[in-house]
Amino acid sequence: MTANTVEATLLYTEPPADGSKVFQYMYADPATGERTKNYTQIPVKMDIENLRGKEDSVSLDTAGFQFVKAPAKHTSFASDDEIQVESHLFILTRQPVGGVHVDQTEASAIARVRKHLPAAEVDELLKHRFQIINLWRPISHPALDHPLALCDFRTVDAKTDLVPGVLKYPDSEGETFVVKHNPAHKWKYVRGMGPDELVLIKCFDSTKDGGVAIYTPHTAFEDPTSPLDAPLRESIELRFLVFYEE
Repeated sequence: MTANTVEATLLYTEPPADGSKVFQYMYADPATGERTKNYTQIPVKMDIENLRGKEDSVSLDTAGFQFVKAPAKHTSFASDDEIQVESHLFILTRQPVGGVHVDQTEASAIARVRKHLPAAEVDELLKHRFQIINLWRPISHPALDHPLALCDFRTVDAKTDLVPGVLKYPDSEGETFVVKHNPAHKWKYVRGMGPDELVLIKCFDSTKDGGVAIYTPHTAFEDPTSPLDAPLRESIELRFLVFYEE
């Protein structure tokens, strides 16, 4: 471990031993107050490199994520109305996600295109390359509490590390990847990202070019170098559907 690296505990997934598909209910059981799931989360200590000053060493197509300096038009997001004026808000005020995951599988990425785009356009759009890219940025103050760690896709074995899992909502289902531990994983973050900084996260890329990042495992984590009195993290995440003519 170098001076620019921290060691932190990340929560990986151990899928069911019987081979059944991973699932988790996204609402609490009234009897227990817990969200039922059929898998185990395994805490693993991993080194996480701070890329502060080396942000340009990664990109969307190489590592699967890219850091950008870009002051925000809005900085407070004090009300839902302020957010909804210019963007479609899909999840409100939830806590940072503490398990290693990927937001989309190929199946759920295609389903999302079909959900949000006019039916008359979808089939033609899906003939070409498309991506789902999330934009994440802190708001109000630097994200010292539970910052975001991202795994370099070049160190991920997508066939064995990524496991499809069903998210069960009261009136619908979604699908994401949970992630099994692989000691080859290389984790990165930028310490103290502020409201004038953002990270682009590739959740899916339909390209068949084997040299291009397809997914980005990521998670919130407890940075041992953060002050104990650091304010609770406040951040916003937007999802973009990106289509190519190629």
